[in-house]
Amino acid sequence: MRKNSISDSTLISEYIQGKEAALGVLIQRHQQRLFSFIYSKVQDRDITEDIFQDTFIKVIRTLKRGNYNEEGKFLPWVMRIAHNLVIDHFRKSNRMPSFKNTDEFDIFSVLGDGSLNAEKQIIQEQIHSDVRELVNELPQEQKEVLVMRMYKDMSFKEISENTGVSINTALGRMRYALINMRKLIEKHKIILVN
Repeated sequence: MRKNSISDSTLISEYIQGKEAALGVLIQRHQQRLFSFIYSKVQDRDITEDIFQDTFIKVIRTLKRGNYNEEGKFLPWVMRIAHNLVIDHFRKSNRMPSFKNTDEFDIFSVLGDGSLNAEKQIIQEQIHSDVRELVNELPQEQKEVLVMRMYKDMSFKEISENTGVSINTALGRMRYALINMRKLIEKHKIILVN
């Protein structure tokens, strides 16, 4: 039987059962596509090779721990791992400065960029995801005011009328929401980049 006629899921099962060569076939089968994908994002051969290797280290660890489930296909799963490692690379690289958490820092200033290249688009999607998760961790009253102000562009007068609290209370909740988001950023070591 030829190598190409063996399915990815069969090769994964064989690898999990101890046939190391099965992983070699998987890597060889998807190497060109994955390498091209990573290179298209980072535009550097050495970095591409590092991320490629890191991707398969994560794949091996996940398979060895038995944490892989065959819901999707193998390639999209591996591409997602590579995609996340590319994001990590850009976050850590000096090309992408991180924001310092100060009183003048506005977490939502990182969300408004009209023209995005592929690299920035990937990072932007991750920032939006990180910010959504931060907002969801806030106490309900703070979250409500923050969403009305930042996402619905409501004035504090409108927020006051909608929530039935004074303008000062709405302002206070917004202030505490931002303070708590800064604390969550520190706690989770989240890097927000522009």
